[in-house]
Amino acid sequence: MAFAATEQFNSVISAIDAVNGEDPRKITVDGHEQPFETVYANRMTETLERMYPDASELLRIAARAQHIRRWQIPRDTHPMNREGYQKWRLSMRQLHAELVGGIMKSNDYSADDITLVGSYLRKEALKRVADSQALENVVDVVFLAYYWDDFVKKFSDYDDDKLIDIVGKTLRKMSSHGHAAALALDLPPETTRIVLAAVEREKDTLARMAEQENG
Repeated sequence: MAFAATEQFNSVISAIDAVNGEDPRKITVDGHEQPFETVYANRMTETLERMYPDASELLRIAARAQHIRRWQIPRDTHPMNREGYQKWRLSMRQLHAELVGGIMKSNDYSADDITLVGSYLRKEALKRVADSQALENVVDVVFLAYYWDDFVKKFSDYDDDKLIDIVGKTLRKMSSHGHAAALALDLPPETTRIVLAAVEREKDTLARMAEQENG
């Protein structure tokens, strides 16, 4: 059954898009320059629709708002080390949750709905709540499909072992549904090689995860 968008839902999505449309960073897609986060949000929605056509209304809102106003807190506002990166990630997740929470509140969503979307964006219930895990799956598939090559170029000093380790950690955050979607992507040969090497390295862990899902 096709998703029946309400006026309330459409108003929230429009507000999220308006915020992301303020992104000063630009990206050219199919010959058209667009705000970076506008493109990301659209890719999240499109990927969610392919992977989870029956996605709930709240999951659709969370997917659209995954990176809302991400440029507001640049990475270099935190120490450039692992601890600083983790603190930056937490700051970003809280920002996204607060922004979309305000938008939802102004559109008369309940406090419970706002809390749920915030928990998805803050990654508070991975492996325990289906919509939270679904959002993580979509995030990781979008990353591999659209942003992995840029990541590799940015960190050109990373060797194969480091890249395989990064993909392996990503796979551990995903469910079997996410793994299947990632492996079905039409990726460049070099990216496919890294992904398959990560799958091989993590095969025992992934097998245990699949057993737990089916148990």
